[in-house]
Amino acid sequence: MISADFSAILPEVVLVLYAMAALLGAVYTGKDELASMLTWTTAAVFIGLAAWIGLSQPGDSVAFGGMFRDDAFARFGKVTVLLSAAAVLAMSQDYMTRRGLARFEYPLIIAFAVTGMMVMLSAGDLMALYMGLELQSLALYVVAAFRRDNVRSTEAGLKYFVLGALSSGLLLYGASLTYGFTGTTLFDGIIATIQNGHVSLGLLFGLVLMITGLAFKVSAVPFHMWTPDVYEGSPTPVTAFFATAPKVAAMGLFARLVHDAFGAAVADWSQVIAVMAVLSMFLGAIAAIGQRNIKRLMAYSSIAHMGFALIGLAAGTQTGVQAMLIYMAIYVTMNIGTFAFILSMERDGTPVTDIQALNLYARREPGKALAMLVLLFSLAGVPPMLGFFAKYGVLVAAVDAGLSLVAVLGVIASVIGAYYYLRIVYYMYFGTETDALDTRMTPVQWGLLMASAAVMVLGVAGMFGVEGAAAAAAEALVR
Repeated sequence: MISADFSAILPEVVLVLYAMAALLGAVYTGKDELASMLTWTTAAVFIGLAAWIGLSQPGDSVAFGGMFRDDAFARFGKVTVLLSAAAVLAMSQDYMTRRGLARFEYPLIIAFAVTGMMVMLSAGDLMALYMGLELQSLALYVVAAFRRDNVRSTEAGLKYFVLGALSSGLLLYGASLTYGFTGTTLFDGIIATIQNGHVSLGLLFGLVLMITGLAFKVSAVPFHMWTPDVYEGSPTPVTAFFATAPKVAAMGLFARLVHDAFGAAVADWSQVIAVMAVLSMFLGAIAAIGQRNIKRLMAYSSIAHMGFALIGLAAGTQTGVQAMLIYMAIYVTMNIGTFAFILSMERDGTPVTDIQALNLYARREPGKALAMLVLLFSLAGVPPMLGFFAKYGVLVAAVDAGLSLVAVLGVIASVIGAYYYLRIVYYMYFGTETDALDTRMTPVQWGLLMASAAVMVLGVAGMFGVEGAAAAAAEALVR
């Protein structure tokens, strides 16, 4: 029993042992002198673990009496989280060094956060869910305030901590109610207590509170209020991390909870998630129109995109989960390329976040401008970019599930949201002359920008196998 349990959780054990060993080693040796080496080593460990998990034998296994699940759904999410975290670490190394933020703790805190995300994706029990969520959250609170001598960064960390604590409290209270009315914390036990799709009033309150807690984590309306300030105040590499891996983990946990624990009562949670999805899409699309700071703009963009991903979840079907997973994989790819570009936005060595600084950028850097144009078109959902097919997938899943009105509203929100993406393109190609941005970009940043843009164009042919992996993952979750 112990051997089988240990083998199921071995990737998480390897990662946390590496992080603890590296932390102790750095403390007793060179400390910040090792920051660069630890960053590249941690990124390599992430890639190695992603390859290990992705190439492992297919099949489902359950460990620790059902508390931990190793199935295709968890593996898909873990590979996405690990690769996106590795990409963010790699492209942020130069930025952190030149800003005096290259601390040995940074990559190791990210490693602990990723460990929590991996536990979240495999949670089969309310206690495992909470442990993974808090391990991720505590690490993210720290990196949000990593620039300690900056008022905005410390403000971002404090806001994230206070609102994150509130969301964790709501989720924990919902889990307590669920345990009180079902007598178990296991997802399998909870779903067994639901008779004929009927959920008792107390259990329904528990479900709503847990959905509220998770909505905070994915920054869904009306629990999105922390997102713009935290995105703006955090160091840009940290913002890039917030916009990628944690979103995948939180959305995966969301799907795991509603399908594994409450899958027999889809009607009780589908409407709630559909309403959050619509509100998120419209608030993200409309509020971003007035933004001039590109990091705040990306925060509202994130809110809108989480709304689209929630449409797939609201469908409550295997097709919906598959569409949601594909959407998250494409969303992460788009964001990695976009933030690789944002990291390079400087003037005289000082970071620039005003989108009007991109005026006539295409004249000076036509290749980078074209790559950014492709990514912005994809974020807006303009065909034939891959982002269009991501949105198309979740909208079709909604229509098939009888949520046609939600799909129509999603199309309208997408049209509204296209404005602020296309405005950046307008500035790059047709804006007025302004002081030029520095054209400096590290090879890693340039490579990620070009690769993600290429994926948005070439992925239309076959999505590089992501569609098949997402189908297997959805089948493992929605039985």
